[in-house]
Amino acid sequence: MSHSSARPSSAADFLIAPSLLSADFATLGQEVRNVIDSGADWIHFDVMDNHYVPNLTIGPLVCQALRPHTDAVIDVHLMVKPVDRIIPDFAKAGANVITFHPEASEHIDRSLALIRDHGCRAGLVFNPATPLHHLDHVMDRLDLVLLMSVNPGFGGQSFIPETLNKLRAARAKLDEYEARTGRRIRLEIDGGVKVDNIADIARAGADTFVAGSAVFGAGLDTDPNRYDSVIGALRAQLATVAA
Repeated sequence: MSHSSARPSSAADFLIAPSLLSADFATLGQEVRNVIDSGADWIHFDVMDNHYVPNLTIGPLVCQALRPHTDAVIDVHLMVKPVDRIIPDFAKAGANVITFHPEASEHIDRSLALIRDHGCRAGLVFNPATPLHHLDHVMDRLDLVLLMSVNPGFGGQSFIPETLNKLRAARAKLDEYEARTGRRIRLEIDGGVKVDNIADIARAGADTFVAGSAVFGAGLDTDPNRYDSVIGALRAQLATVAA
């Protein structure tokens, strides 16, 4: 992938990361294989602790169990507080990317360093009302910025329109950083992403797209890998932006 321009120059620069939060947990290994075979790029792994967010999901043991099912990037989003204790467990369980919320860390720089010291890519996650200034002094430690376009805790919520303005602001920060350093930081979006809004989200600056119910709720028994049609529809929309 070319890193010469911050803006995706082709549809291949866009990454689709289906969220397991909306998958069938009784057949999770098969769901992961199907969605990757359907053309998804990453697997987004939502970790909630019923403390930082009002829900409880999955932990490192599930990540470890899924790792043999795919070579795809496992993108672990930690909605837990505190975060430092659990980071090494997910690294050992096979995570490739680990992101967390600034509100959940006493020392953001230290938490980012901990992720990277364990061989993973590191990122910060911003809730809808969390300001972007947390980026200012840790850009050199970041591989990814994730903007929440819903309030975290539950799948199936509607996209918050103000997030488009925040995406543009984040994109400008990341573009300026890349122009200065030559290093690219991905800009991911999570929450309410679907076929009819993914193009607008991409135009606002996102290059990596988490989609949960829009993907796993659209499986077709007639598709070879169950999700080919919906992943294809998302890609078709993204192609209109990169064209």
